[in-house]
Amino acid sequence: MNKFRSHNCSDLNTKNVDQKVSLSGWLHRKRDHGNLLFIDLRDHYGITQCVIENDNKNFLIIEKCKPESVLKVTGIVKKRTSDSKNLDLKTGEIEVKIDNVEILSQAKELPIPVFGEQDYPEEIRLKYRFLDLRREEMHKNIILRSKIISFIRAEMVKMGFLEYQTPILTSSSPEGARDFLVPSRLNKGKFYALPQAPQQFKQLIMISGFDKYFQIAPCFRDEDARADRSPGEFYQLDLEMSFIEQEEIFQVVEKLMVNVFSSFSSNKILSEKFPRISYHDAMQKYGTDKPDLRNPLIIKKVTEIFEREDVKFDIFKKLVKSGCEVKALVTSKTKDKPRSFFDNIDKWAKDQGASGLAYFTFENDNGLKGKGPIGKFFSEDSLKKLMEICKAEVGDSIFLSCGKKKELERILSVARNKIASDLNLIDKNKYAFCWIVDYPMFELDELTKKIKFSHNPFSMPQGDIKNLDLQKPLNIKAFQYDIVCNGVELSSGAIRNHIPELMYKLFSVAGYAKKDVDEKFSGMINALSYGAPPHGGIAPGIDRIVMLLAGKENIREVTLFPMNQNAQDLMMQAPSNVEENQLKELGIKIDLKKK
Repeated sequence: MNKFRSHNCSDLNTKNVDQKVSLSGWLHRKRDHGNLLFIDLRDHYGITQCVIENDNKNFLIIEKCKPESVLKVTGIVKKRTSDSKNLDLKTGEIEVKIDNVEILSQAKELPIPVFGEQDYPEEIRLKYRFLDLRREEMHKNIILRSKIISFIRAEMVKMGFLEYQTPILTSSSPEGARDFLVPSRLNKGKFYALPQAPQQFKQLIMISGFDKYFQIAPCFRDEDARADRSPGEFYQLDLEMSFIEQEEIFQVVEKLMVNVFSSFSSNKILSEKFPRISYHDAMQKYGTDKPDLRNPLIIKKVTEIFEREDVKFDIFKKLVKSGCEVKALVTSKTKDKPRSFFDNIDKWAKDQGASGLAYFTFENDNGLKGKGPIGKFFSEDSLKKLMEICKAEVGDSIFLSCGKKKELERILSVARNKIASDLNLIDKNKYAFCWIVDYPMFELDELTKKIKFSHNPFSMPQGDIKNLDLQKPLNIKAFQYDIVCNGVELSSGAIRNHIPELMYKLFSVAGYAKKDVDEKFSGMINALSYGAPPHGGIAPGIDRIVMLLAGKENIREVTLFPMNQNAQDLMMQAPSNVEENQLKELGIKIDLKKK
């Protein structure tokens, strides 16, 4: 191939026996057998075992060479003996008998080993990310990411989409997360912002007369880190379409997701026609608008049981009278679980900030009874009614929580996942997609008691837009939708509001005067005033898609050079101080408060 190698480290097999070859790569592992020294030479493509005898002039060179040094090896391909073959390697039937070695780059003592897949603290992994990425699993994750992005691009083109690039330096957004600001040298005192998403630009592309747009778009948000969200930057598959309705976007995305997930995983997709679940039903049944549909547990509202005279559980009854609700989770055939199982769930709930989870098991012992700490407070008739509401059977157990609506949703949504995990109810070899639809356009701010937008203020409301009842804004639903897979939100999307007059009306409900809208969204309102097609789109997160396909629970495992939890790049030492003359050129002074 060139002076460094005739083959890659994955190429050689028995067809190459007795050929003279040159390989270059990293010294992955070394095994000293006294008169023989075996090394595994690794490059991007694979590993080849090489062997050198102690009478070779290069023996001492390799013997002293540290792991991860870069070598060029020249030698003859030999067939391994039957008992020394390694069928886990593509090259496992051969080895290279070394004639000559050249050290291309000598490695220092490693801060973390590359050989093996042990767990190491995240801080050291991020500081030495270039070493971490040499590890087999991480290397495969990043290769997978590249292949998935290439596949997505090809699929989008097949469906008639064209890729366009939108600006990176733009104006600050008055809505959403915090912007990253970039000072302007030519316009001192003014700032660009890095785009939180290409939202306005992709709508402007539709207004410009293009029909189907997509982009693997970098997005920048000054947000705190989470397992499924990188601080600072991330990538999304941004797409927009003109003259479409919500269902057409669903068809495009479903086709794409099915093709991507079936091409890169052997896991079963539960339904290739993704279920549509209203926001209201999702919150009622799962306590969240990001439900994991692999989990069979369903939340049931059972407040009415605690309004009965024959139920004596006074703690819940008093709370119900004060306006609280009671909701339940039923686990099937758990009567033989030890008391410790239930107590651990109760303790876990308290650790989550809840008052705990009351519980008992339905038993038939000379009549229907509740076995457990609070079972004695229920009559046989009330137990029958409870079983009817929850579709429970004898031998099932029930967990109960009482409180205000939002707190109940919070604790039972996580309890649902905790209990299902403890009972091994979730099939890790399946992908369960769904659409969450019919989001409310507005909601009531619990602190200010004022109406505000609940999701995306630029979405098209549902219903007869010429006769919307703006006196009852909490009843208005929007053409907004989320796509969820295995409890992970991949994206939010919407049919856009392309009618300026309607936008003014909706913003007025949330307390914005016309001049406020004109000031804050001047570019978009102005463009919409010159003839805009009905349009809509969505932007699934690339990082989260790869995370799911790689079977990882943290997005940093599928990102090349992520920041840590404090939005710091430990490898490049960013963010960093800058020189005084740089700030002066930008017309900026930094006021560092003394602690």
